[in-house]
Amino acid sequence: MNDRKLSLLMDFYELTMANGYYMDHKVDQIAVFDVFFRSIPDEGGYAVFAGLEQVINYIKELSFNEEEINFLRSKNVFDESFLNYLRHFKFSSDVYAMQEGTPIFPKEPILIIKGPIIECQLVETMLLLTINHQSLIATKGSRIVHAAQGRAVLEFGARRAHGYDASIFGARAAYIAGAVGSSNTYVDYMYQIPALGTMAHSFVQSYDSEYEAFLAYAKTYPNNTVLLVDTYNTLKQGIPNAIRIHKEYLEPKGFRLKGIRLDSGDLTYLTKEARKMLDAAGLTDAKITVSNSLDEYLIKELIHQGAQIDAFGVGERLVTARSEAVFGGVFKLSAIEVGGELVPKIKISDNVQKTTIPGFKQVYRFYDENGMAEADVITLFDETIDQNKPYHLFDPNFPWKSKIIENFTARPLLIPIFEKGKLIYDLPQLKDIRAYAKSEHSKLWPEVLRLEKPHEYYVDLSQNLWDLQQELIRKYKK
Repeated sequence: MNDRKLSLLMDFYELTMANGYYMDHKVDQIAVFDVFFRSIPDEGGYAVFAGLEQVINYIKELSFNEEEINFLRSKNVFDESFLNYLRHFKFSSDVYAMQEGTPIFPKEPILIIKGPIIECQLVETMLLLTINHQSLIATKGSRIVHAAQGRAVLEFGARRAHGYDASIFGARAAYIAGAVGSSNTYVDYMYQIPALGTMAHSFVQSYDSEYEAFLAYAKTYPNNTVLLVDTYNTLKQGIPNAIRIHKEYLEPKGFRLKGIRLDSGDLTYLTKEARKMLDAAGLTDAKITVSNSLDEYLIKELIHQGAQIDAFGVGERLVTARSEAVFGGVFKLSAIEVGGELVPKIKISDNVQKTTIPGFKQVYRFYDENGMAEADVITLFDETIDQNKPYHLFDPNFPWKSKIIENFTARPLLIPIFEKGKLIYDLPQLKDIRAYAKSEHSKLWPEVLRLEKPHEYYVDLSQNLWDLQQELIRKYKK
């Protein structure tokens, strides 16, 4: 997988457009494109940006070899001079992006590319598929981790993911969101995401009795004996056998039963009863892990009902984001350079959500005096925010809804990644991305984090940008 060359992983129209630009002598035409999304999955209050590292790696390696060029020639639609351009292709654009793990909101650019329009066009598909997938899983993972209220969340979805890339990068995104590890051994090998797991029902079934299976496992892993107790009868056999293994084998040798796992049944009732039985046996330190088609809603309900659970193994509903299959990020032109100046461009639609925000932009996040996120403001790129003066926030769709905020700090969210094709961003380690995501999540108000009917986080336009958008709407709607 690591040696695959993915330069042609693009929609065919990107190549036909690029050929058209080339033949129309627009090789050096500078353009600005925004990556943004229109709605939050699961009607949630926030999303989480992920996938930047893979975008960077793709751009760094983007080139076209003779085999690929010969394939394109065989399509009989590309001019030979354009194919020669691809033969000598070298990425030379500027890229700005938010940091991975940043909470993100609709309409605001999360990545901007500024450079020759051909280059911008050629990377569209890979930017979108990478960011859309990982941001979708990171968002779902963040909701699940938040619902778990401090209990460990384990990503257990490898076998249900939509292919091996989805499994690998889904686990990566879940880890950014706060999962403590994954069932996928490959992501431990690649990213040092802890690989976790003990046994399946088949291990228990392969022995003549459940007790024999447990004993064999305890002998092999005395330091980490976690037993799957629901193969036959959880309360009458599974848990009693786990306790017996502890008493008869582990404890005499100086070890302790680490825990049990449940994968079926009424998890609230069974975990309550299991906790009583384990505590009565002196195993108050034994942890209870549950799995079985969990998501944030079921986890929230289990906790509400008093289930005695220390860790959740979450599989298909996390790694596939089953409740919402598409993140919906888009790639839209926002400016074209003419005569050395950037001319803002806009797409207008009767659907207000599809009317774009023109121009080369920046996004500022406003924090109150306690460090809590108050609002995001999209500005023109060269605008500055005076933090020593009150700032007027207003809803861009309903501008009469407004307020004045004071005593704030404003942080620009879009930072330089590539400058004229050169990578200038120091890629953080995955554990640092995860820590950053946790820190930024903690700065969102509880009302924004609600699973159902969350408060709508404010994403406003600066006065200059709003004026520009309205001017272009009037111009093109005549």
